[in-house]
Amino acid sequence: MNENEKDVKNSSRRDLLRLATAASLGIGLSTAAPQASHTAGRTVSGRPFEKKDTVRLGVIGVGDRGNSLIDNFSAMPEVQIAALCDTVKDKVLKAQAKLERAGKQHHTPALYHSSDHAFEELVKRDDIDLVLVATPWTWHTPMALAAMKQGKHVAVEVPAAKTIAECWQLVNTSESTRRHCIQLENCCYGYNELMVLNMVRAGLLGELSHGACAYNHDLRSLLFSNESEGLWRRFEHLNRNGNLYPTHGLGPVAHYMDINRGDRFDYLVSMSSLVASLPAYRKEHLAADDPRQKEVYRCGDLNSSLIRTVKGRLITLEHNTSSPQPYDRINLIAGTKGIFRDYPPRIYLDGDPKEEFGSIDPYKEKFEHRYWKETGELARKLGGHGGMDFVMAWRLVEAIREGRAPDIDVYDAAAWSAPGPLSEQSVAKGSAPMKFPDFTRGRWQTTPPLA
Repeated sequence: MNENEKDVKNSSRRDLLRLATAASLGIGLSTAAPQASHTAGRTVSGRPFEKKDTVRLGVIGVGDRGNSLIDNFSAMPEVQIAALCDTVKDKVLKAQAKLERAGKQHHTPALYHSSDHAFEELVKRDDIDLVLVATPWTWHTPMALAAMKQGKHVAVEVPAAKTIAECWQLVNTSESTRRHCIQLENCCYGYNELMVLNMVRAGLLGELSHGACAYNHDLRSLLFSNESEGLWRRFEHLNRNGNLYPTHGLGPVAHYMDINRGDRFDYLVSMSSLVASLPAYRKEHLAADDPRQKEVYRCGDLNSSLIRTVKGRLITLEHNTSSPQPYDRINLIAGTKGIFRDYPPRIYLDGDPKEEFGSIDPYKEKFEHRYWKETGELARKLGGHGGMDFVMAWRLVEAIREGRAPDIDVYDAAAWSAPGPLSEQSVAKGSAPMKFPDFTRGRWQTTPPLA
């Protein structure tokens, strides 16, 4: 085993210990808000960024996801990457070399890799406007808090938080520092998701009544991999039983329904199936003496949750990364005039004499979103989940350069992450209803929908 492999494995063991400790202490079971500072409570909803001609980034975590973010953000000439951080030295060296080969940097990014807390030095730099966090989930909230406390806006991978206490920490710190905490929810920027958002805003589906969403993705080979997310993501299944990854499907549906901008999540009930698929896959694919054969998983194959909003809308939310299945986020939204359902995309509007789903192709010319009209060609060329990664990056940079508010703010980050711990609590209590905190402190009633 070389030094880099030792670093990765040691880091994964540390994450496992943290997860085990949190579970043994019951961390994440409280919905109470931590004590806020005297400046918390001043909303950052709609607060514009300070205009920047060039957006300077610091990137924490340069594994597979971090490198993908680097590729998409650095494709824009208005972006400069000032610093890179990872616990594995070889990763930051390779990312630095890649940027140099691309010839898009005016200077060589500074590197941080000395320890688990090297990111604390990166966020102190005075040449960074926005910090990107693409690390294992355990680190998302601590790193986001450190960035905001050092005066930096932060964009964090999903989920932004693992406990309700962490959700409140993000909200209170964003409000007290006046720095934005953006959740990097790329699925809100998918071609279909943005087109359907336009259709909803135009009233094509009428008054919305319900939606459905999911993260159903066969990750068995990744979870048992000896690299990348396989070094930490499987550990989440040891100590948790609920929806471990709620935001990919939920974010777009929340935008359709103007959650935190006219409506909000009220309460959730959740149920998990038995644990079957991970042990079965492990038995078939791992050696009999592999130490992972002794792991005991708690998270059921399928978690299904129901969310009711204050206005009475219903959302079904699923999570399944353990079973053999095609990828599916469901992405359903329905109202008094019709219904859209994705995977594959199809639509039905009231009065259609065929009484069957039809293609969305006839609607593309009228409802294709501006973001895709302006960036679609480059987005598809760069790839990244069909181009949505670049559209997300481009839109965030556009908002900073034009001095606009972000599309996804800290209240969204908290609300969309909250079904993770709330589903765990509901499952543990026999599918009891669990109330969502109002992270906006009542301002959802007066905050206007996204433009």
